[in-house]
Amino acid sequence: MTDFEIKSLEKKANEIRVSIIEMLLEAGSGHTAGPLGMADIFTALYFHILKHDATNPSWNERDRLVLSNGHICPVLYAAMAHAGYFPIKELKTLRKFGSRLQGHPHRDFLPMLETSSGPLGSGLSQAVGLALADKIDDYKPAGRFIYCLMSDGELDEGQSWEAALLAGKNKLHNLIAIIDRNNIQIDGFTEDVMPLEPLRAKWEAFGWHVLEIDGHNFNEIAGAVEQAKAIFEKPSMIIAHTIPGKGVKEFERKYEWHGKPPNAAEAAMALKELRTLGGKIKSEHE
Repeated sequence: MTDFEIKSLEKKANEIRVSIIEMLLEAGSGHTAGPLGMADIFTALYFHILKHDATNPSWNERDRLVLSNGHICPVLYAAMAHAGYFPIKELKTLRKFGSRLQGHPHRDFLPMLETSSGPLGSGLSQAVGLALADKIDDYKPAGRFIYCLMSDGELDEGQSWEAALLAGKNKLHNLIAIIDRNNIQIDGFTEDVMPLEPLRAKWEAFGWHVLEIDGHNFNEIAGAVEQAKAIFEKPSMIIAHTIPGKGVKEFERKYEWHGKPPNAAEAAMALKELRTLGGKIKSEHE
């Protein structure tokens, strides 16, 4: 990517983080650390990588994105709104009664979503099903891929590994999964709750092509996806090392922010920090 493209993505990711804080404050509930940490990944997907059309959400040849760890949906909603799927002002209805933007994505409420999510560990099974169906149908549009976004904490669920086995067995090269390796879950640090390492070796043993990246580096994000697309005999797993709460120093790397929203004072502090950074990015961009 060019420097101009990277700066454009950095600017958009910062705008998405601002939206995340605003919607969590308005809701008074929700998850903070994961959405902020995954803002760069979702920005790269919706504004550089995915084949999609916000004006035609049902376009048959679109890439499919499955969010397995549905509790980080504020970043999904914010990315989709900024990409033009629905008005940005609707983000402030997060978790409100009657809103389309519930605390976990619901396909019936927001049809441009690919799946509903809630029970951790089920998303990869859904993505494997989509990828397998395309393979059975011998569906070959120009490079359609199934993306699955996952948390590291949800790998405590056995269903994740059943899906991993099935994907490896069927050599689902059209499946690209991305793990948010932020090392936290609601009860603490992953390596204290249920150690996952050696994580790369586990996925490789299950028949996956594995890449590890800095989940905040746009060149690495885009490069890993391009490499994954070039693998024709295996599904691909991208282990994205991220900082939970990224962008707000007070929130970063603290598992306590996994499942709580900021209060008014904390949100004001966070928004000031993000808007200051946004101004710096804008001046560098221009």
